[in-house]
Amino acid sequence: MSRLQLALNVSDLEESIEFYSKFFKTGPAKVRPGYANFAIAEPPLKLVLFENREAPGTINHLGVEVFSTTEVVEATRYLASEGFDTDIEDGTVCCHALQDKVWVDGPDGSRWEVYTVLGDASDTASVAGEEKCCTTGSSRTSETESCC
Repeated sequence: MSRLQLALNVSDLEESIEFYSKFFKTGPAKVRPGYANFAIAEPPLKLVLFENREAPGTINHLGVEVFSTTEVVEATRYLASEGFDTDIEDGTVCCHALQDKVWVDGPDGSRWEVYTVLGDASDTASVAGEEKCCTTGSSRTSETESCC
């Protein structure tokens, strides 16, 4: 089982949390400064919000959340066999969580990830600047892009 992930840039995080909580009839699973995510059961969706006043209303990135590292490895093998350039990140801290993931670029440069959450990361890692969310890799367009 998996669910689609949609990561959006929003201008006002609190206003967006209020809107999406009402729209999907569920509150956020995690809220941090400039960040929130929702684990929505119906429809199966992981909605991620990034406060980004320069690009509100745009898609940050897309993904598929799977529920094991084995599924990430299987996706990586499949994507590579189909000729995609894969960017593998194992044990990375991203979006306040420890994750294994693989990235590919869509035909128009849209970033797609297949990932699993291994555990919650401490807030101290983010505060200390150790969170490396989408800041490496040649296919990324900005050192400040966010992920998951």
